[in-house]
Order: sequence, then structure tokens, then C-alpha cells
Amino acid sequence: MNKQELVEVVAKECEVSKACGEKAVNAILDGIKNGVKKTKEVRLIGFGTFSVRTRKARKGRNPQTGAVINIKASKTVKFTPGQDFKNAVNK
Repeated sequence: MNKQELVEVVAKECEVSKACGEKAVNAILDGIKNGVKKTKEVRLIGFGTFSVRTRKARKGRNPQTGAVINIKASKTVKFTPGQDFKNAVNK
């Protein structure tokens, strides 16, 4: 499922136009992005948790030349599914 298909599902479920469904989906996604950026974690009970993880600096290899390169430390977002979500997928 892509974003447009999700918009269609939301619009149909809420009995609103696709434009309104898109606003709802965008509002939710923006809320998750802002929440993770501000508080480092967004917890949706039953669905899952979005959290910020820090990756340490490390050494890597350039696949074309085989040369050793330094990879900087960075932040990434991790999603951990909740129990209800896991159960729904495993049915």
C-alpha cells in the first residue's frame, strides 16, 4: 500500500472527500515527524513506537575501490511494532 491508497482508505472510512482524507493522512504523518523530532519518541498504544536511535561512527568500504572510508555518526528513526499490530500481521 502506498500513500495514495492509504488516503483513499481514510477517505472512504471517514466518508469524506479524497482531499480531506489526504489532509488527515498528512496531519498524522506531520504529527509523528514533529513528535519524534521534539520528544525523541512517539508511542501509539497497540500500533507501535517511533523512536530516535543514534548510530556510532564507523569504518566502511567503498564497494568500487575497496578503500576504507569513515562513516560519520548519525541519527535514524526506529519503528517497534506494538503487540496488537504484531498479532494482526500474524493472523
